[in-house]
Amino acid sequence: MPQVDWRKSPYSTHGTDGCAEATANSGGPVRYRESDRPGKVAQATSHTWSAFLRAVKSSAYE
Repeated sequence: MPQVDWRKSPYSTHGTDGCAEATANSGGPVRYRESDRPGKVAQATSHTWSAFLRAVKSSAYE
């Protein structure tokens, strides 16, 4: 996998394992992983990722 710029939530604490990280390519899928398992990468369409983020922000998963 080529070098990518993984982004971590600003709510994550430095030094904490198991934070979610994501990266996106223009027009391509959003890839995501857990920081403590960087070799296991999953992906979603930008539409699916956006729906997931809206649900999280609306507290649908509490």
